[in-house]
Amino acid sequence: MSDPTVVPDGGTGTPGRRLVDLPPSGPVAARPIAAPPLGQRERRTRNVGWRSRDVIRAAALVMGLYVLGQLLWFANSLVFVVFLGALFGLAVGSAVDRLERYKIRRGIASALVVFGSLGALVGAGMLMAPTLTEQFTVLRRQLPASIDRAEHWINTHRTGLIGTLLSGLTAPTAPPAGTAAAPTAVGTPGTAGTPTTTAQPGTAARRQLEAAARSEARDRATGRADAQAEGTAPSATESLKARLGSQLSGATRYLFPFLSSTLTVIGGLLLIIFLAIYIGAEPQLYHDGLMHLFPHRARPRAGEVLTEIATVLRKWLVVQLIAMVTIGTVTTVAMLLLNVKAAFALGFIAGLLEFIPTVGPILSAVPAIAMGFVDGPEKAVAVLLAYWGIQFLENNLLIPWLMRGGMDIPPALTLVAQALMTLVFGFLGLMVAVPLTAAIMVPIKMLYVRDVVGDDMPLMSDGGDDDDEDD
Repeated sequence: MSDPTVVPDGGTGTPGRRLVDLPPSGPVAARPIAAPPLGQRERRTRNVGWRSRDVIRAAALVMGLYVLGQLLWFANSLVFVVFLGALFGLAVGSAVDRLERYKIRRGIASALVVFGSLGALVGAGMLMAPTLTEQFTVLRRQLPASIDRAEHWINTHRTGLIGTLLSGLTAPTAPPAGTAAAPTAVGTPGTAGTPTTTAQPGTAARRQLEAAARSEARDRATGRADAQAEGTAPSATESLKARLGSQLSGATRYLFPFLSSTLTVIGGLLLIIFLAIYIGAEPQLYHDGLMHLFPHRARPRAGEVLTEIATVLRKWLVVQLIAMVTIGTVTTVAMLLLNVKAAFALGFIAGLLEFIPTVGPILSAVPAIAMGFVDGPEKAVAVLLAYWGIQFLENNLLIPWLMRGGMDIPPALTLVAQALMTLVFGFLGLMVAVPLTAAIMVPIKMLYVRDVVGDDMPLMSDGGDDDDEDD
């Protein structure tokens, strides 16, 4: 019996073929047979799953990132010092480019720029040292008196808004546990643990005064506080001084832990100086070294990003240095016009703290307002208005003119970055918060906003850098 699926050879002697092997006829035969999708062919040939070496490579990468993060966290002070050295090195490199046009070698020019700047600062400091020393002495001597006057003014306005806001700072503290309360006024019942005393003329009153005097002398000899010895709470002024002193000492220990060792401070300054010299002398060497970390196809774009970061940091530093000199000079003149004591010292502090945007001007205004209270609350208000006016002119005229719209960091982002860096890393984190944020914003703008999202974000190089214009 023949197979119905086999076509007979028709006497030609050729073997028969199965019906399933025959091509279809009719409309289906004219339709081309489609190849399987490309994705299906890839899935058929791809080996799904991780191999052992893939797992080892991923584990090594994770461990390497973890060790690097721990190292950076442990040596965060060193990282920030290196960042400051690179920041100053970029500015030195810009000056070296100009000196190189006069056939001066870059290494010599870099050393000349750095040590020349240091010499100029030391010379200016020596010229101003007598005045600054005298005025800092006046400032240190007058600050307690200004605190007393501020406390007295707050007490006279305790029922107003200012007294309500500052009542928590000046509230008297409770006497220590176990300390007996002092005898109360005449005819008033004593406090707990103290017998009631009654006003008596003559001998009884004299005995109480003599006992109080002996107790005070004995407590001074043993080094105890007068308020604790007499069993009474400290006065409002003493409470304010004690609170301010404790808070300032705690803030100093928190913000300036690196100042605990003089050798550490000197080492950090020397590291910044020599890093600025080396980076300013050969910036292309370090640029090429960083380029080796990127694949060849990504190097052109990575070079553009690194160049933009260097431009932003250099521009920011130059603007801050100009602002420091300008604000220090204007503040000194304003304090002289207002006849505030230690005007040169206050102007020096204002110029120095101008390096820290947003927070520095606020910190510099505190001792100036306190010195204003020496002459009265009206002078303190005038000093406050003067500092506010200087900062208003700086933020709306000076800085926009110097930056010319090149770097625009939102003020809210600046405050958040400074607060976060201060809480985590202390004063060094506060110093580098703004330039570090500006540097991080560059790759975000170029690699994500421009390349991925497709939006056009303004960059410093779009407006034309000063160095590029000179070239």
